[in-house]
Amino acid sequence: MTEAYVLTLGQNAIVMSLILAGPILLVSLLIGSLVSLVQAATQINESTLIFIPKLIGIILVLVILGSWMLQQAMTFTHTLFTSLPSLVH
Repeated sequence: MTEAYVLTLGQNAIVMSLILAGPILLVSLLIGSLVSLVQAATQINESTLIFIPKLIGIILVLVILGSWMLQQAMTFTHTLFTSLPSLVH
């Protein structure tokens, strides 16, 4: 196992975590911004009002993209496990 392999593996793991977390975080950010904008326009300062729209948005993202996200994670894990025997010398 070389330093280059470890660095590449770490980089691939970080990229995979960003790919998997990105859609959820993006939807949460957009919904939070929209609800905050509505709260500022209507002067309703209720902190719990943002929870339900974010929860619904995250559930929708997981329903729509969940199988793709799971497939990406399984492919990464399979590639990692199949490369393990070649690392032992």
